Amino acid sequence: MRRTIYILSLVVLSSLSVFAQKERVKNQPYADMKWFHLGFHVGLHAQDLILTNSGVTADGETWFAEIPSYSPGFSVGVIGDMYLNPYFNLRVTPTVHFGEKLVVFREQTTGDRYEANLRSTYLTFPIDIKYSALRLNNYRPYLIGGVYGALDMGRKKGNALLLKGADFGLEVGIGCDIYLPFFKLCPELKFCFGLVDVLQKDRSDLIDKELMKYTDALSKATSRMVVLTFNFE
Repeated sequence: MRRTIYILSLVVLSSLSVFAQKERVKNQPYADMKWFHLGFHVGLHAQDLILTNSGVTADGETWFAEIPSYSPGFSVGVIGDMYLNPYFNLRVTPTVHFGEKLVVFREQTTGDRYEANLRSTYLTFPIDIKYSALRLNNYRPYLIGGVYGALDMGRKKGNALLLKGADFGLEVGIGCDIYLPFFKLCPELKFCFGLVDVLQKDRSDLIDKELMKYTDALSKATSRMVVLTFNFE
């Protein structure tokens, strides 16, 4: 019995010794206890649309649309973070996203192709809850989720397709706080899901009415976006 206790004691002491060796000096040990702090972020994103084709035939033609590829865009914004408790924070991150989407139309019978390039400058206003895991040395992973509203400040009337100026949706993401000596660097990946139809069906702005067939080819369009940012806090 004594030998067993002795062996267990050695195992426990050895484990504690190994754990102690893994500990590191913590940078900014009280950074997460601030009631409120500011920061900024920069990154890349890809815009997408979930298109619902109507199958409507106009002038003997039936067009179907898709977005075959994605073009990276640039994102920049500011961060306002409010401490709620050791695990939860309330965050507001107004962000500007500069990007574009290429919508390709194909005619069902002839195979004719038409491309509509939609440039967008979205000003988004996300309100998120951030849930952080326990801090391990100078790393702390987290989950984030919330709602956002968006305004498209870059839409141009007269194009074959036109999106509405306002959008609303949900977003979820993951990230990791990396504690450096003077600030936190936080890589973050978010997925944004629009909840409303952003297809502008009233096209009184069109000079060439022949282009109306491309709007008629769609019954609905909802936005999607993937955003990779680097937060500096």
